[in-house]
Amino acid sequence: MVWKKTSFRVILLLILVVGISSLHYTTMTHHSHLHDVYRRLYYIPIVLGGVWFGVRGGLGTSVFISIAYLPHVLMQWGHLPWTAPERYLEIMMYNVIGALTGTLMAKEHAQRLRAEETAVQLQESYDQLRQQADLILEIEEQLRQADRLTTLGELSAGLAHEIRNPLGSIRGTAEILQGAFSTEDRYHEFTTILINEVDRLNQVLENYLRYARPDSMEKQQFSLAPILDDVVQLTAVKARKNRVAVDVDVDVANSVAGDASQYKQAFLNLILNALQAMGEGGCLSILATTDENRAVVRFCDTGPGLTEEQRQKIFKPFYTTRSKGTGLGLAITERIVHNHGGSIMVESLPKQGCCFELRLPLADLTPTQENDHV
Repeated sequence: MVWKKTSFRVILLLILVVGISSLHYTTMTHHSHLHDVYRRLYYIPIVLGGVWFGVRGGLGTSVFISIAYLPHVLMQWGHLPWTAPERYLEIMMYNVIGALTGTLMAKEHAQRLRAEETAVQLQESYDQLRQQADLILEIEEQLRQADRLTTLGELSAGLAHEIRNPLGSIRGTAEILQGAFSTEDRYHEFTTILINEVDRLNQVLENYLRYARPDSMEKQQFSLAPILDDVVQLTAVKARKNRVAVDVDVDVANSVAGDASQYKQAFLNLILNALQAMGEGGCLSILATTDENRAVVRFCDTGPGLTEEQRQKIFKPFYTTRSKGTGLGLAITERIVHNHGGSIMVESLPKQGCCFELRLPLADLTPTQENDHV
């Protein structure tokens, strides 16, 4: 494309020079006013040559014009010697204008290149500045998060003493009162509600304590199958009550490395989250396989799913899509998985359910291999 453009310009310059020179050679000398016009027309290809091709283009065109015009001056104007100085001066001006135009265009081109380079550098600097600004905002958010967790940790210490003990007393009193009424008595129902609410408050407090002060990890080797079976059994009553079918398929021959109790807590949080999301009716599929020295555990439900905005925030502490949720269950799960060198991700579309995928290190991995996968 560039070659075609250059060829077109060269051909156009040749046509202009040859055409103007032909006018000179074919016009009688007594039409001096026409020759004056033709001499001025030579400046058009000279300027174009300088603009298009720089100094070489401007000077090359002016020299070519000088060679083409000089025989006309010598042969056709030789009988009028007093006109020669004017025409020789015009030839000199051709070359001066050609050199000047080419030089100016070369400088303009160099200036344009510098401006483009500066623009590129400015864009790169802007991109780096924007990345640094995003990083600063992210760090500020992490600092705010850490500050909230510090406050939560301090608050949790007081909650453990100021709330858990009264909750235990309230629950004990409610159980005593419940024993005084028959199951058909409405007061028995009231005490049952009271006990359930106390248990719920106690669970909320447990979540805060667990997130603010995570338990120490006791690494061991264990099989996923019994852990998943235990968690499914723990939630079987709630699943039946919600009419949710739970399907478990474990195909992991290797043992998993980590704290079994913490893994059980993470799995329990995911199952409870799925049951609460589906409400009445649905299906929860739990599939465990191995892939590239990792145990892959998927929890897929048929609930309402998540929007993209919800999916981006789902693991953030205190973020919840339920009015009565604490927003800590999935945050605790993510922390447990990451502390074990694993990863967790969620796939979801609105009205198409959710799939949480956990990739956990197997027990037979060496420390180097584990670090490569984290």
